[in-house]
Amino acid sequence: MSARLRRRAVAVAAVALAVGLAGCSLSAARRPGAASATTGESTRAGSSVAAKVARADQTHEVPTPAPGQRVAGGWRRPTDAVYVFATQYINWNSQDVSVRLRALARVCVGQARAAVTQAATGTASDYELKQGGLANAGTVEAIAPVAGQPHEYAVVTRERTTATRSADYQGLAPAWHLALATVTQLKGGLWVLSDWQPES
Repeated sequence: MSARLRRRAVAVAAVALAVGLAGCSLSAARRPGAASATTGESTRAGSSVAAKVARADQTHEVPTPAPGQRVAGGWRRPTDAVYVFATQYINWNSQDVSVRLRALARVCVGQARAAVTQAATGTASDYELKQGGLANAGTVEAIAPVAGQPHEYAVVTRERTTATRSADYQGLAPAWHLALATVTQLKGGLWVLSDWQPES
C-alpha cells in the first residue's frame, strides 16, 4: 500500500472513530437530565475532532487512551513532565539506554509508554549500538504550548551523538531537534506524558 493510501486509510479510520464518538456524545446529551452543549462547546468539539483527524493523517496513528495503566509518579506542572521526560530521553549511552527507557515507560501512559517500551526492547538487542559505544547527550532548549492544541507542547532540543569505538560520528556538530509532547493529568492531579512524537 502506498504512503498516500495509508494516510487516507488512517484519516478515514480517524473520521469513523470521531463520528462514532460524536454519536455517543449526542445520544448521551439526549438522555433525560443531561445538559445540552452550547454552541461554543460544539465548535470546540468539532475543531478538536478536525485536529485529531489532521494529526492522524500526518502521523499515521490514531491516539487512543489506555485506561488503567499504573504510573510510578508524575509532576505538579505539565511543563515539568515534558522537561524531565525529554531530558531523560535524549541523554543516554549504549550501556544504560534500555534501562533509562524502561524507567521512562513507568512514568508515562498511552502512546508514550508504548513507544519507549518498544525502543527499550529494540536497544537491548542492538548489536551496532553496543559495539560502537554510542552515546547521545543534549539539553532541552525550549518548551512551548502548541497553539490550539490543549496539553500539547513543542519541545526543542540540542543534541550530539558520539561513539567511543567507531569513527562514524567523529566530528559531528550538535544538532537541533523538534518533538511534540502531549501530557495527561492523572486522577491525583499530577501530570505525565501520554504522547511523544519526534518530528526531526
